[in-house]
Amino acid sequence: MLFNSMYVASPLCCPSRSSILTGKYVSSHKAYNNSIVGGCSSPEWQKTQEIDAFPVYMKKQSYTTFFAGKYLNQYGFPATGGVQHIPPGWDWWNGLVGNSRYYNYHLSVNGTKEAHGSDPDKDYLTDLINRRATEFLDQQSTEAGPFFMMLSTPASHAPFTPAPKYKDNFADKQAPRTPSYNIHGKDKHWLIEQALNPMPNDTVTTIDDIFRNRWRTLLSVDDMVENVVNILTEKDLINNTFIFFTSDNGYHLGQFSLPNDKRQLYEFDNRVPFMVRGPGIKPGSTYNSPVSSIDLAPTFLEIAGSPIPITMQGESLLKLLTTQNYNRSSPILLEHYGEHKDEIKGCPQYTNQGMANCDNHCVCEDSHNNTFRCWVMWGEPNIDKQKLCYVMEDNETFVELYDLVKDENELNNIIDYIDKPGFEKNRDMIKRYEEL
Repeated sequence: MLFNSMYVASPLCCPSRSSILTGKYVSSHKAYNNSIVGGCSSPEWQKTQEIDAFPVYMKKQSYTTFFAGKYLNQYGFPATGGVQHIPPGWDWWNGLVGNSRYYNYHLSVNGTKEAHGSDPDKDYLTDLINRRATEFLDQQSTEAGPFFMMLSTPASHAPFTPAPKYKDNFADKQAPRTPSYNIHGKDKHWLIEQALNPMPNDTVTTIDDIFRNRWRTLLSVDDMVENVVNILTEKDLINNTFIFFTSDNGYHLGQFSLPNDKRQLYEFDNRVPFMVRGPGIKPGSTYNSPVSSIDLAPTFLEIAGSPIPITMQGESLLKLLTTQNYNRSSPILLEHYGEHKDEIKGCPQYTNQGMANCDNHCVCEDSHNNTFRCWVMWGEPNIDKQKLCYVMEDNETFVELYDLVKDENELNNIIDYIDKPGFEKNRDMIKRYEEL
């Protein structure tokens, strides 16, 4: 089943991944950004959230569990327990220390540090994850107990390093020139409006290079998916196995003249691919209404026969997957908590200005007051779908509202044109939901 409206809980790695693990929104699990101080894999997060993540409940249902790849951005460092820390619920553990890398990294292999260099045949991380998955699957059978496997590749994250065999693919491709590409973001938060428009030629070149390399890294992911499906088929497990494919955030490449990053409230940073196959799912089916990444954990648990903890805010999608007679009942929340640095290397004009992630001619992609909460609301599929966003830190009265059916590229902020009673009705509904 292909989901056309899958939203992450946050357009940033660690908060989004924490939501996938816990089934909670960011404001509930409190991993606000990618830093330890911000809650990313912090000792406090481990004590209060990690102990209640979905793998713990999978183990209670006698599942054998396997993880390989990137976990959380601060995982494995001394301040977060080092490589000796194995998150509860995992039997086979191959956790990347720190953020995405393709070479020259360390893994925690069941609590022991394993160093890797730059040999493409031995160390390219996506391929290594593929090999470790093969080792695990080779031990599974129709007679063995149930298993859960989570593969978390670095692709297509920076530094966008493709495997050597794919380094020349897509040489004639360029980043999609979407309707919002290289235009001025009018009627939007000031951070969007500060982007240079039109983008300088060297920025356009950088964007196209990144796009090609991101696609190239994904060819190794294709190899991994094909290998997993082939093994499951050979072992006669494919018809009794659910396979989920998704991502932790989107990415923009030139939209509203923002060069390359995430962290924004728009569809390109928050709506991600999501596909599921498995027993009872109609092949080739699609679903257009919104779902959230916080729905993954309760879905996994219902499949496993586990009660869903009341602390999880997501909704199981199992009934939707198998009967298609289900609609998610509540609006979907997107959150980001902006960050800043006192000094921006190469951009002295932004010293102590509350800015961050300033590259490509000092176009900044984040700031302290790039803090927002958005609610995706919908009625009839393909007829009524809106996104209402409050930018909270600098001006709580600044609001962006988009009709995602008529304006899927979010070119026009219609907040000044909507009728007041309709806006107040939506606002009051959101306030009631936030109080729950």
